[in-house]
Amino acid sequence: MRPSALEAYVGAARDLVGNPSSLHWAGREARRALEDARESIAACIHADPGSIVFTSGGTESDNIAIQGVLHASAPGKIITSAIEHPAVLQPLSRWASREAREQGWQLVQVRPGSDGRVSAEDFISRIDDSTRLVCIMWANNETGVIQPVKEIVRHCRVTGVPVLVDAVQALGKLSLDCLTLDADFVALSAHKIGGPRGVGALVVRRGVKVRELAPGGGQERKRRSGTENVPGVVAFAAALREADFSSYASMRDAFERALEETIPDAVVFGREAERVANTSLFSIPGLDGETLLMQLDLAGFAVASGSACSSGKREPSHVLLAMGVKSGLARSAVRISFGPGNVRDDGLALVRELGRIRQRLRTMAGVVS
Repeated sequence: MRPSALEAYVGAARDLVGNPSSLHWAGREARRALEDARESIAACIHADPGSIVFTSGGTESDNIAIQGVLHASAPGKIITSAIEHPAVLQPLSRWASREAREQGWQLVQVRPGSDGRVSAEDFISRIDDSTRLVCIMWANNETGVIQPVKEIVRHCRVTGVPVLVDAVQALGKLSLDCLTLDADFVALSAHKIGGPRGVGALVVRRGVKVRELAPGGGQERKRRSGTENVPGVVAFAAALREADFSSYASMRDAFERALEETIPDAVVFGREAERVANTSLFSIPGLDGETLLMQLDLAGFAVASGSACSSGKREPSHVLLAMGVKSGLARSAVRISFGPGNVRDDGLALVRELGRIRQRLRTMAGVVS
């Protein structure tokens, strides 16, 4: 957590002892802090404060939108990309089951080009009168490649098709203007910008109704029941006010240049497309990504193989496979994300360690003397 977010969290946890739904003084203080944070977040992302629904994170935000729309819809077509986060692909998978298909549901996954970017024209061409929901991420969580959400949302507004934009990886890295974007739903998460884990938001376009996943006390204007996490929300707002990852582009680029100089056959994915500033996904041919991750862990580096939310799985990245990358090379993929606390030398130290690990593993395998 950013120091400002941690300070805000501790202060709220210590001083705001009331339930924000209570009418007594302690509850009113908590409610005031909650609404101040809501207005602060809304100002940062250019949204109507009343459109913000606080959640436990991006996964819940995605699910509220997906489940809420589809359970209230007649069978039809769902269109998404093949590179979405599991928080989108997993809930959508039930509408691709045999039973769902027999009822008339159809799930269409649009593949990206080899650069990791989905074609807006290709995506839009799949949308028709039978489409019940469109889901598209703003920036990919593995490659960092920015997707053509504005063009897709613009088409959905004209055709009246509900659209969910997963902006979890875009928050703090790109300029978000939710009012101009005009998507039905925008999913956000606090911990991607130096806020606390377990806090997120769903921005709901004015006039769009949301079906609660877990009805209860009617909090968040009856869109997400449950006592709000006031310290987490206050810290989320504090982190967002300082979130600016633009400076990490030079750090990432220096890392990638050094990587190619040290290991010439290393492959950096999505480099041909526009990416968020802090993300790099690469493979070193012949080295297993999980093995490399463990070796780096022993050396003090915390990296991920593909999606951090799915680490521990042995399957190759579904994002890279959708881009046409061979399975063997996809299994070698390692993702790094620069953030607060990192300096340029961290990336260069990582490259030096990668070179040592590769040399050591090749020597153990008898490839070199």
